[in-house]
Amino acid sequence: MKYHKIPDETIRRMPMYLRAFSMLKTEHQDTISSIHLAERLHLKPPQIRKDLSYFGAFGTRGIGYPVSSTAKQIRSILKLNITQKAALIGAGRLGAAIAEYPGFSMFGFDIAAIFDNEPSKIGTKVGKNVVEDISKISMIRDLDIHLAILAVPADAAQSVVDMLVGCHVKGILNLSPCYLVVPRSMKVVTIDLAMELGTLPYYM
Repeated sequence: MKYHKIPDETIRRMPMYLRAFSMLKTEHQDTISSIHLAERLHLKPPQIRKDLSYFGAFGTRGIGYPVSSTAKQIRSILKLNITQKAALIGAGRLGAAIAEYPGFSMFGFDIAAIFDNEPSKIGTKVGKNVVEDISKISMIRDLDIHLAILAVPADAAQSVVDMLVGCHVKGILNLSPCYLVVPRSMKVVTIDLAMELGTLPYYM
């Protein structure tokens, strides 16, 4: 099923709901009301109810949301009910930190391959993977990987993306501070840490 008319803001909040319900499971909580969930997430209860209603019926009036089954439903909606393999491009300091980050497992992500063009990094182990030469990036097709995390310098990002297009990658998390030109069939989410940090002094 495809959800064409759902706002991007709602889609962006769904992983936040999944994390909350996953944490509630570890706390052995069976149900939670939209009011208590909203307090936990610093949102408004109507917003949560509206977001979830786009995907069908969730919870029971007067009882709340069943924690285990709601987490399972959200995983299915986000297509995280099966392991999602990703390729990490760039094994520098940022890339190495990403490879070691344990938080991806909560969402079912597995960094299944790492590539770099630096001779001193090729052949070394980062996380659980041995860094491969970027010239072997076509391995992504053989490994059935459709997601990529881009942690390379801005001046190299577009050329790497062009290679990823040829590897049938469908989604990219771009951590390089640049705009990428991609086919319409490819989804790119860009996170520029420095730019995000740059807004904080204004609010301070």
